[in-house]
Amino acid sequence: MTFSPPSGAPVDQDLGRAVRAAVVRLSAAGVPTPDVDAELLAAHVLGLSRGVLAAAMIRGDGMPEPAASAFESLIARRAAREPLQHLTGSAPFRHLELRVGPGVFVPRPETEMVAQLAIDALRAAAAPEPVAVDLGTGSGALALAMATEVPHARVHAAENSVDAFIWAKENFAAHAPHARLAFVDLADAFPELDGAVSVLVSNPPYVPDDAIPRDPEVRFWDPPAALYGGRDGLDVVRVLSHVAQRLLHPGGTLVIEHGEWQGAPIRDLLTADGWRGAATHRDLTLRDRATTAIRP
Repeated sequence: MTFSPPSGAPVDQDLGRAVRAAVVRLSAAGVPTPDVDAELLAAHVLGLSRGVLAAAMIRGDGMPEPAASAFESLIARRAAREPLQHLTGSAPFRHLELRVGPGVFVPRPETEMVAQLAIDALRAAAAPEPVAVDLGTGSGALALAMATEVPHARVHAAENSVDAFIWAKENFAAHAPHARLAFVDLADAFPELDGAVSVLVSNPPYVPDDAIPRDPEVRFWDPPAALYGGRDGLDVVRVLSHVAQRLLHPGGTLVIEHGEWQGAPIRDLLTADGWRGAATHRDLTLRDRATTAIRP
C-alpha cells in the first residue's frame, strides 16, 4: 500500500537529481569544477561530509526543505562566480580549515608549497625556539601553518587591512592563540625582532597594475590591495627585501610567493640588494611559485 503526503506538505527533492541539475547550471556558467562545487555546496547545506553525501545520492535520498532552498540560493550565487569559499565560509589550507569571506584573500592550494618552504627552513633553524614572521598574513594561512606544524617556534604575523585582520584574528584564536598577530604597516613591523628572525615568509600582492586576472572569482572578489603590486607587480617585494634584511639574522631565510613569470626579476632584485643564494622553486603544476634567499 502506498501513501500520499498530505495536501500542501513539502515533498523532498531527489538529492542526486538536484546535484546533477546544479552541475549543469554551474558548467554553463563557466565554473571550472562544477561537479566538485555542486557536491560541496550540497554537503554544506546538509551538514554532511562529501563522502557521506555521495552515499546518500547512491541510496536515492531526498533533500528536504529548507536545505533545498538554501542549496538553490548558493548555486545561483556560485553561478554568478561568487567564490565557493565565501559561500561555505571556509577554505582548506594544508591541515587547517580557515574562516574566509569578503575582504580577505582566499588561500590557494599552490600556496601550500610556499608554506612548506618556510616550515622546512624553520625546522632546520638551530635555535630552540626559532622566530618566524609572516608579513601580509591575510587569512593567516602561512603563519598558522608554521605555528601548528612547528610548535616550538615563535610565530608573528602582520596585516594592514582592517577587513583581512578581522578574519585573521578569528583564525588565530581558533588554531594558534599562542601566535602573535599585529595590525601594522609591513615596513614598520616588529622592530623589537630586528636581527632575531630565522624565517620571514610573505605572499604579497604581485599582479601588475595593468594586468586583469582571468578568473571572475579573483577579479571581482579578492581585495585589490591583496592582488596588485605596482607597474611591474614588485613594489611590495622591494619593501619586503629591505624589511627582511632588518628582521632576519645572518643565515636567516626569506620566502616570497610570486607569479610564474617573476622568478628571474625577483632573483635579480634580491641579489642586487645583497641577498645570497636566491633560488626559485616550482609548485606541483611545475610553475615558478616562490623564491627564497639567505640573509648574509
